[in-house]
Amino acid sequence: MVSHLVNTIRNVVGITGNVISLFLFLSPVPTFVRIWKKGSVEQFSPTPYLATLINCMVWVIYGLPMVHPNSTLVVTINGTGTAIEFMYISLFLIFCPDKKKGLKVLLIVLVELIFIALVTALVLTLVHTTERRSMVVGIIAVLFNITMYASPLSVMRLVISTKSVEYMPFFLSLASLGNGVIWTTYAFLPLDPFIAVPNGLGTLFSLAQLLLYAIYYKSTKRIIAARKETKMELNLSEVVVVSGDIDPKKAGRAP
Repeated sequence: MVSHLVNTIRNVVGITGNVISLFLFLSPVPTFVRIWKKGSVEQFSPTPYLATLINCMVWVIYGLPMVHPNSTLVVTINGTGTAIEFMYISLFLIFCPDKKKGLKVLLIVLVELIFIALVTALVLTLVHTTERRSMVVGIIAVLFNITMYASPLSVMRLVISTKSVEYMPFFLSLASLGNGVIWTTYAFLPLDPFIAVPNGLGTLFSLAQLLLYAIYYKSTKRIIAARKETKMELNLSEVVVVSGDIDPKKAGRAP
């Protein structure tokens, strides 16, 4: 009776986790809309999306019935996440003005795909029980999950140096927090350390990002306002220069 109740609660939490994780995967949409409109990736980093891609693919392997039974909810959301991240990276490659940087991103994706293929083949052929398969893939998944949550550290460093959160999407940080909390809860119904450890750390990383937002939100507004003011002044000076080039003799004549 108790185990049935725990299993029901686990499924409810898992479904909630799927919904929140979907919001996490979709949270960069405003960023890519901005990239689409401007026709450039600007200073946005591809690192979070590359890290999320490899993370999702590893968790798909972990959730397979022949690796870790009764983990359908892990497979559904990470399979969806894999497709979404491929779409983001494709857009990044299209609008990346630096060809060398774009080629580097493409090579990283290829390396990730080769790695996933090797892990799948080796685990399914050399490891013969679900317990051992779960342990091997679980350890790999923990490492990549921590990498996914820690990947915004490079952007956080940029935030601290520029005192601006302009290039650290707020909704991505907020969705990461919710995602970390719900999957940490899921991991204790019953205990699954491979899910609990990275998501617990992910919660801490997300809290750190939101703290940076609280610290640098006002300075970001000032920086953006100053940039707009400088642009207006430059446009005005161009108007003045153009006006000054008009021939005074022609200026008084009717067209």
